[in-house]
Amino acid sequence: MAANTLVLSACIAETDVLRYTPSGLPAVNLRLEHASELQEAGQTRQVKATVKAVAFGTLAERLVQQAVGSSWRFHGFLASPKSGRGLVLHIQEFSQD
Repeated sequence: MAANTLVLSACIAETDVLRYTPSGLPAVNLRLEHASELQEAGQTRQVKATVKAVAFGTLAERLVQQAVGSSWRFHGFLASPKSGRGLVLHIQEFSQD
């Protein structure tokens, strides 16, 4: 089976209000921003990315308490939303970066 794992250092740029799924599970949508310098083809490249993310359960409850602008290391997987537009990082764990 193929792996679908992502680790991303990013800051929380925006956090939506905590909501609940029809089954009563807490959920929150976030927008994360990443910036770094990486080597590509022997050249230094400035990398910036904005990533849509979602978290569920107690993780969602913990994330809504974090300050916008705070930096974290996020672990999770990528999936397409029901609309089929783009990709969303499903956060499974986060820790201080």
